[in-house]
Amino acid sequence: MAIGWEKDMLDLVGDERLLLDAESRTRLSKDYYWYSPVLEPKLRQKLADGVVLPSNEEELVKVLSLAYRRSIPVTVRGAGTGNYGQAVPLQGGLVIDLSRMDRILELGGGTARVQCGVKLGTLERRAREEGWELRIYPSTFMKATVGGFVCGGSGGIGSVTWGNLWDGNVLEAAVYTMEAEPRRLVVRGQELFDYIHNYGTTGIVTELLIPLAPRTEWMQSIVQFPELGAAVQFGEALTRDGSIAKRLVSPMEWPIPVCFTPIASRFQPEEAAVLLETADVTYGAVQKLAEDFGGGIGHVTEAAQYRKTIGLSDFTWNHTTLWALKGDPNVTYLQAGFSPGDYLKQMGLIKSAFGSEVLLHFEWIRSGGEPALSSLPLVKYRSEERLYEIIAFFEKIGVRIFDPHTWVLADGGRGEAGSMLRRKRLNDPQGLLNPGKLTASPHEEEGGTAHGHG
Repeated sequence: MAIGWEKDMLDLVGDERLLLDAESRTRLSKDYYWYSPVLEPKLRQKLADGVVLPSNEEELVKVLSLAYRRSIPVTVRGAGTGNYGQAVPLQGGLVIDLSRMDRILELGGGTARVQCGVKLGTLERRAREEGWELRIYPSTFMKATVGGFVCGGSGGIGSVTWGNLWDGNVLEAAVYTMEAEPRRLVVRGQELFDYIHNYGTTGIVTELLIPLAPRTEWMQSIVQFPELGAAVQFGEALTRDGSIAKRLVSPMEWPIPVCFTPIASRFQPEEAAVLLETADVTYGAVQKLAEDFGGGIGHVTEAAQYRKTIGLSDFTWNHTTLWALKGDPNVTYLQAGFSPGDYLKQMGLIKSAFGSEVLLHFEWIRSGGEPALSSLPLVKYRSEERLYEIIAFFEKIGVRIFDPHTWVLADGGRGEAGSMLRRKRLNDPQGLLNPGKLTASPHEEEGGTAHGHG
């Protein structure tokens, strides 16, 4: 394979840090884009020409400088648990795997300073040993890296209390530019919005300062209701109740829990369920609130078992989709935001229009401090055309869609319009960082529009 720059890169990093074999290039050019039957055929053949595994910032700078001089596209990856092709190289070139930059630099006093390759599961364990814990993390947290989550994710378990990444859950980032002499930027405040959920298009994040929460002992419970509307309303009331500490409020309709093979026996058939993580002292308050909405607690995992056995959070967020896919490969999903005052009406319209073709799964979160009803509905996939008919219906009735079937960011979906694109021009003058992801245009400098991921 003649790729021109391989000898210089080998001289720079050595053959243990530069992978050119087909198996490594194939494995490390992929993420979880196969959740989408739209993305899967479009991305399955995309392949890097080589993979570099730097172990520190100094090595990274040398690699970026050489790539810039040779005009080699660069795609950064953590653990590759993203669902939209964030880490898939559209134009070949180099994949830079930062998973070896995995040192916890400081932990305590309510913050953690970490290298980007630290696994969130490792950080959670270490933090809890020190009396702290993560504020928010994705359902893939045992594998996902901090840098991958910040640059490719948005929210997750804990968002019901702490909001999404943009809600003060990133305090500082060290970022490298893509230039002949890469600059190390230290970014804080509103400027972080150009790097959160950026897919590595505006700069390469190598170090992060994130806030932690005091450690809480978490009880997990399944609360069941005869119908979905009451389950979701209960979830809203619980989200608004500041006296009940919570990490997870995940309502879903029957028969979604049938997919959860390891815990399926814990559910009452034919009933809607809400999967919860609440502080262990809250059993009575949660039971009372459930009864107010015509439901009750059907299963409890005591706080003493937290992290010692499979957790309810392993069946929420996009792990709900994963379990459904294990049972039926023709399932896919959407990402949606329902209207706070209108969600019952919107739910009714969707069920009337689509029945079991669309199964509703929700996550109560906070956005800008206010309760928000996020949703990851399961969709029986028939065709791309039918999928976008369903999306059009959602949008027509006022449900906002963050399309998970495109790899295009459209400026990241947050902050000032055009800000991320302007930042890219400053930090990546040749457009070499993950080309094709920030706009629909093949020439990123020109801009474009598409659905962003919120």
